[in-house]
Amino acid sequence: MVPVRPPHQPVAIVGGGPVGLVLALLLDHHGVASTVYDAAPSVAAEPRGSTHGARTMEHYRRLGLAPRVRELGLPGGHSAGITFFTRYDGHLLAHLPHPGADEVRAATAAAPRTHQVPEPMHRANQMYVERLLREHAGTRPRITLRYGHRVTALAEEADAVALTVEGPAGRDVVRAAYVAGCDGGQGLVRRTLGIAYAGEGSLDQDVLGRRATAAHLRVPGMYRRFLRDRAGWSNWVVNAELALNLIALDGDDQFFLLTSSADPDDPDDSRVADLVRRAAGTDLDVEVLSRRAWTPGAALVAERFGSGRVWLAGDSAHLFTPNGGFGMNTGVDDAANLAWKLAGAVQGWGGPGLLPSYEAERRPVALRNTTAARELNIGLGAIERPAELEADTAEGRAARARTAKRLAEYGQLTLDTLGVQLGARYDGSPLIAAAGDTPPPDAFTTYTPSGVPGGRAPHLWLDDERGPGSSLFDLLGPGFTLLSLCPVHSGTAAVEAAARAAGVPLSVVRVDDGAARELYGRDLVLVRPDQHIAWRGNRAPRDPEGLVAKVTGH
Repeated sequence: MVPVRPPHQPVAIVGGGPVGLVLALLLDHHGVASTVYDAAPSVAAEPRGSTHGARTMEHYRRLGLAPRVRELGLPGGHSAGITFFTRYDGHLLAHLPHPGADEVRAATAAAPRTHQVPEPMHRANQMYVERLLREHAGTRPRITLRYGHRVTALAEEADAVALTVEGPAGRDVVRAAYVAGCDGGQGLVRRTLGIAYAGEGSLDQDVLGRRATAAHLRVPGMYRRFLRDRAGWSNWVVNAELALNLIALDGDDQFFLLTSSADPDDPDDSRVADLVRRAAGTDLDVEVLSRRAWTPGAALVAERFGSGRVWLAGDSAHLFTPNGGFGMNTGVDDAANLAWKLAGAVQGWGGPGLLPSYEAERRPVALRNTTAARELNIGLGAIERPAELEADTAEGRAARARTAKRLAEYGQLTLDTLGVQLGARYDGSPLIAAAGDTPPPDAFTTYTPSGVPGGRAPHLWLDDERGPGSSLFDLLGPGFTLLSLCPVHSGTAAVEAAARAAGVPLSVVRVDDGAARELYGRDLVLVRPDQHIAWRGNRAPRDPEGLVAKVTGH
């Protein structure tokens, strides 16, 4: 009989990928211990997503990791843009440069004070960033890492969740106050809860549709022979015969292949190498380091995000097509929302409505973001690849002009996604104390800063004694933050007293800055631990105890 130990973990995280690791790090940021379990012996060593959106980079900034993440991936001078060819030695259809890490740093340093993107999107493959996240998590005394340990069962009890864990030393049963399922689309946690996905599966199209192949390649000579100054982060070949994308990993010879033009069930690596040679239009060395089958086109969202003591985040809660790079980023934002609510539950200041609000807030965002990604995928698949696309004839030139225009429009849309990245809002949430103000419209390409409760707190570079490069975001504490933005600071005492009485972590930040007051639109603003606005007003709330109770789920 397997012994059952008493509860000794506040939070068990099943799944040690990027979402599980960020969740553990954010829980640590909020002062909560966690244990991360993953069946693999280490983080993934094969490429997956490469896009770390502006909101994700802000979360990395909170953890002190944003500068280190920007050192990963492509060289600083490498474009983060997109290029389309008929073949790599053929016709250039569209070249869409996008700032690389060096240009981003310079532009951010020179940005106006009210610039809303303190941490612009960065391209670095997930396998590099996961390694950094794991290394950093290993330095945090509140985080216990259990790679090589598979959770095979879990059962919710009255005051804990029992997890059966199989590891190198055998089988054990551990208990945690709460469990976060970050174990992917086929993971144990969602299936144990009996939660199904709803939405749309793979698309029936031959560009990132049906079942596809993903492969890690080494292709020496790609830059010297073909890409040169036209290299993008994403390098497409599009013609009547095939379509594939070589995503640059290191700016040298390593690439991540995505294609529906290869049979994912064919075990012969030479066929993948031959496909790349056909895309190049000439012979070249191609080494297949790893490969896997996958299913693009999905827009699936779990019907529930959990209940009681067990909750889902990342791919366990939603499955994306890769277009736009929204999948992992939506999962990281899940972690930011869930972490502070788990902290409230563990530390005792969260009310009975706090954890259930996670689904109420995050599921609509998952629906929004999976829909946006699928629309991008459909748009790519609808672009014609006529037989004459490569012909050196008048018909060929005309076909290339038409196709190039549509590819450029598609490519630019995948680059201009700031509204998706920063515009998620929690309007209608039971935790948001709104006063009837109208939020800004939700737009795919643009983000409108607003002090209306429910949205991300607007950003401001500070112009005071704190020195250059200081962001208002850096002053927001791990708990709630009450911003006082008026010249004569008053009205904070009542909220401070109510928070103390309820045991709710709260700090007060006073900013004498007209730009901040204009951005937020009120003298007093209550910012949640996930940097979303919970309340604002020009004077102390009439019922501060009621406000604190509402924003903490009581």
